[in-house]
Amino acid sequence: MSTLTLTSPYIIIDFDSTFTKVEGLDELAAIALANNPEREKIVGQIRNLTDKGMSGEMSFAEGLRQRIDLLSGNRSHIEELISFLRTKVSDSFLRNKQFLSENTDQIYIVSSGFKEFIVPVATELGIRADHVFANEFLFDEEGNIVGIDTDNVLSTDGGKIKLLENLKLEGEVYVIGDGYTDYQMKESGLADRFYAFTENVEREKVVAVADHIATSLDDFLFDNKLMRSQSYPKSRIKVLLLENVHPAALKAFEEEGFNVEFVKGALDEDELCERIKDVSIIGIRSKTNITKKVLEHANKLMAIGAFCIGTNQIDLDEAAKRGIAVFNAPYSNTRSVVELAIGEMILLIRNIVPKSNMMHEGKWDKSANGSFEVRGKKLGMVGYGSIGTQLSVVAEAMGMEVFFYDEIEKLSLGNARKVSTLDELLSISDVISLHVDGRKENTNIIGKREFDLMKDGVIFMNLSRGHVVDIKALAEAIKSGKVAGAGVDVFPKEPKTNKEAFESELIGLPNVILTPHIGGSTEEAQENIGHFVPAKLLEFMNNGSSYGSVNFPEVQLPKLKDSHRLLHIHANVPGVLAKLNRIFADTNVNITGQYLKTNEHIGYVIVDISKKYTEEFIQMVKEVDGTIRFRMLY
Repeated sequence: MSTLTLTSPYIIIDFDSTFTKVEGLDELAAIALANNPEREKIVGQIRNLTDKGMSGEMSFAEGLRQRIDLLSGNRSHIEELISFLRTKVSDSFLRNKQFLSENTDQIYIVSSGFKEFIVPVATELGIRADHVFANEFLFDEEGNIVGIDTDNVLSTDGGKIKLLENLKLEGEVYVIGDGYTDYQMKESGLADRFYAFTENVEREKVVAVADHIATSLDDFLFDNKLMRSQSYPKSRIKVLLLENVHPAALKAFEEEGFNVEFVKGALDEDELCERIKDVSIIGIRSKTNITKKVLEHANKLMAIGAFCIGTNQIDLDEAAKRGIAVFNAPYSNTRSVVELAIGEMILLIRNIVPKSNMMHEGKWDKSANGSFEVRGKKLGMVGYGSIGTQLSVVAEAMGMEVFFYDEIEKLSLGNARKVSTLDELLSISDVISLHVDGRKENTNIIGKREFDLMKDGVIFMNLSRGHVVDIKALAEAIKSGKVAGAGVDVFPKEPKTNKEAFESELIGLPNVILTPHIGGSTEEAQENIGHFVPAKLLEFMNNGSSYGSVNFPEVQLPKLKDSHRLLHIHANVPGVLAKLNRIFADTNVNITGQYLKTNEHIGYVIVDISKKYTEEFIQMVKEVDGTIRFRMLY
């Protein structure tokens, strides 16, 4: 994108709570009054006066006079403040230092703050010192602040209007600020547009009168087609996080500047069809189903994050056909599930649950009947993935013989042995634990026939997916004594929220541990997932990397350096790459790097190109036959 031209607008920027995240005078008071026993009270009064002035609730000049009267500052305090403010420059201004530096002739800071602390901070980002207009302190011989320069027009009511009149800027003038006094420059007719800046603070009265809302400097620059650090403002990208995912995920997206909505519970299909409109990233756990119908309503969706191991609740093929990448957390809660499996296995084989229940009824039954050690018992695992393999190692360390059945050839760990059929595994095992995925083909893989094949008195556990076991058949096997104990964490039908009642034929049966789908619900696991899944989603959004996606061609990309990155998702048909390369050649666009990966449904082309290209070039790329989705990153 090109820089400003001579016909581009002048940009007037406020300083406090716009250029920086804080109000300079408020922070100066906090520094100056550090040793004052009434510090909190006085600083609170100053902040209150600031808010009233910024919202237009009181005379600015009167509010400024009262704030200075409450302040007990010195030049040394100002030096401390400058150091502090350097750490509080608004994120979007830091990101766009190049824009500020290269267009400094068109940019002014007009602030009700003070030059003494504004100039040192603003000039470090390329702002010209003579383009900073602000109030100035008066000092005594000891350097104490004793007042302000009342000859400065910015110390008076309507000061910014008077200052702008004096500047006599010829051409369009745009104002960016968070306060009512910033809006007054537009209200007076001296500015053409007023942008309410809300990255740091949102004042209702200011937003109400704004021509536009700028959630960041990137947002303002994008709106005016100016050079910027982000190809598309992240503040305009909506993220919807459902099912009370870990706060680490919310923090990760908010720190990147995305617009995040957080919902504690799951949503049904109709609710989700409505809520997913205009959402670019959605994060779910296991109870929310993203169906074809939901995806048909997802007009802007680019990525789905499953904050769990399984992805059977997502129509992966339909998402791929629409160019939507899906990421999950295949390993983050593995240890938590394994520990629950081990714990339940010991409780069940020792017959602890019934004995504990009897104790709560005041009954004492000190007996070894039906209570066994796990050592020497045969553990049979259906599924030998990341959970199965780790459970295998722990169980073997406790002296168990480990057997497993998996349709895919897997390298066994330790002394674990693979059996050739599921029937064989069921017939030889003392303890059976399911660790399969949620594909439809696995529905009711354990039913009456399979329970009949098991040993009498077997211990049975399902911590995988609810629909893989026929619950009625399991209940009958428990009642008949075929199954001596069961641990079930997942169910064919589960409540969407904690307020909804749970119903099951397993309720009340002896030596049965029922848990509410908490196999991976430990603080450690949820925090790991809360970091892992957003990291994958952010890599995809920020860099284009799809490594770890469960439905997308996997590409691990280098960081973007001094180029713009073109991301082209298309139907997997022959000739698309050739068509793209022909466009590059015909338009003389230089390629600095190119990557292509395909899967059954789609092709994913990533091309790093020089920054010199036209809007016509972009349009030609978008119109290539078979294009599903196109993005440009820089």
